[in-house]
Amino acid sequence: MSNRWKQAPEGAHWGEFGPDDQLGRLNLVTPGKVLQGVTEVREGRTFCLSLPLDVPGGQSLNGRRIAPRRFAVIRDGKSAGQQGFCWSYDSEDPDLTDVVNDDVVLMSLQYSTQWDSLAHVGSRFDADGDGVAEMVFYNGFRAGTDISPSHGDASAAGTFAQYPEPQASALGIEHIARHGVQGRAVLIDLAYHIGRRRKAVGYDLLMRILEADGIEVESGDLVCLHTGFADTLLAMNRQPDVTHLHETGSGLDGNDAQLLKWIVDVRLAGLIADNPAVELVVPSLRSHSGIKRPRLPLHEHCLFKNGIPLGELWYLTELAHWLRGHRRHRFLLTAPPLRLPGAVGSPVTPVATV
Repeated sequence: MSNRWKQAPEGAHWGEFGPDDQLGRLNLVTPGKVLQGVTEVREGRTFCLSLPLDVPGGQSLNGRRIAPRRFAVIRDGKSAGQQGFCWSYDSEDPDLTDVVNDDVVLMSLQYSTQWDSLAHVGSRFDADGDGVAEMVFYNGFRAGTDISPSHGDASAAGTFAQYPEPQASALGIEHIARHGVQGRAVLIDLAYHIGRRRKAVGYDLLMRILEADGIEVESGDLVCLHTGFADTLLAMNRQPDVTHLHETGSGLDGNDAQLLKWIVDVRLAGLIADNPAVELVVPSLRSHSGIKRPRLPLHEHCLFKNGIPLGELWYLTELAHWLRGHRRHRFLLTAPPLRLPGAVGSPVTPVATV
């Protein structure tokens, strides 16, 4: 219990790293875990685990997220625009040879390959023990005070003005960035074992896959799930066929209580997938039972209850094929988000080194 909560949700580990902790299980990525990751580097080969940041393309995969729009910056009132670039040079001094480009991008931070911070998903929960549910996040941080809309000048964003900027004074992505995300990672190749089909992977199936590949997940490991979703998406060349994508992509079963317990008990530090949500999102069904439940139970379990950051839409196919071809499943992962104060998520260009 802390001064922010009198009771924690069932199955939560609030206060595990102190009542004011904002890193969650990334605390388990210690210098020792970094050294373990370094020992997995044998060939010095690297794999980029990011999609191009303009993929998926459009808004059909997620109507709330905006694809990147890039603009040239006019320098000193002079420009010569072509193909989105803006050249400038110092005409006052003909002896200078510099030709300079600057540009600006407007995009949803979680449009493509991304990290979810612990400020991304909370829940309505009675943390005060008074019978009234509040909107709270990991370790009892509150919506409206610790995480609230910004009062900045949204008009500066032009057509983005209809999207109020969230400002997380607690649990923002900058805490993850400052800690650094580098350590030993483990890849679980779901696509190899179950193919590219819609399949909710629960505890029993996941354990069979781990046993078949001789994989052991240890405390502080960063766990990556390869489903093939991002590879299928990339082949669509920024015109996603959403129906086909959801028919051919697997994900974790967020409603499997035994799987959720394993995620916590194994003490993994981060959970990553090449699909849009890590968990397999089921159609939204209006409940008439009166029982309160989350739309995304794995998100609630990881981000809200246990401080486990989620990585989504990573590109894992080339790495998965290389690891299987070399009978390996571990590697050094380097994946820091942008150090953008107050952001609830961030693009990331992860690098795997083997």
